Amino acid sequence: MPRILIVLTSHAALGATGRPTGFHWEELTTPYWTFADTGMEVEIASIAGGPPPHDPSSFKPEVEANKPSVARFLRDAGAMALLRGAFPVAEADPARYDGVFLPGGHGTMWDLPASEPLAHLIGVLFDANKVVAAVCHGPAGLVAARRADGRPVVEGRRVNSFTDAEEAAVGLTEIMPFLLESRLRELGARFEGGPNFEAHAVRDGVLVTGQNPASAAAVARHVVDAVREAGSASA
Repeated sequence: MPRILIVLTSHAALGATGRPTGFHWEELTTPYWTFADTGMEVEIASIAGGPPPHDPSSFKPEVEANKPSVARFLRDAGAMALLRGAFPVAEADPARYDGVFLPGGHGTMWDLPASEPLAHLIGVLFDANKVVAAVCHGPAGLVAARRADGRPVVEGRRVNSFTDAEEAAVGLTEIMPFLLESRLRELGARFEGGPNFEAHAVRDGVLVTGQNPASAAAVARHVVDAVREAGSASA
């Protein structure tokens, strides 16, 4: 049974604004159910360990008022136990996993790039031809990841993320520690953006990235295909 590790942000504040942030619910739950429903085992870690904070704009207190995948997750005791019991990413053993997936949410922009354990995990998995995937602001976790030869994992690769234009559209350009699209380009990525807030996902071998919450389902489907193909190739 293939095993996927989902890594969530532990960062809860939107810069110096005092506004709460964290992970984006739909970017967690839609891929979670795609993975689980296709027979994958899913584990959940957070950067610091423990229950990760969520972006309140992605969540409604009334369960059934949420997107279907979110409501399903909230009703599922097993899924919620995984989330509440998220272990520190530093404890993740790369040998256990067939891939890693990074949901977005603005919190990721602060702690994912600063996490040496996450960068190490991604680099090892990438060099082993295992799947590395992220959506929206999740690709912030790719910027510090390096291959064994020291090159960025995104160098020369087709990638996607929340775009600079989308960041401007939501009025957070000046609050972000850096602009994700621009940073990926600086690292040598071949950035392929789509129209603002429309679904857009890019797969380049075992590297899968998506632009925004609307892209979560497409990213998840690419991940399933990539895991299956990588498994067939190694069999």
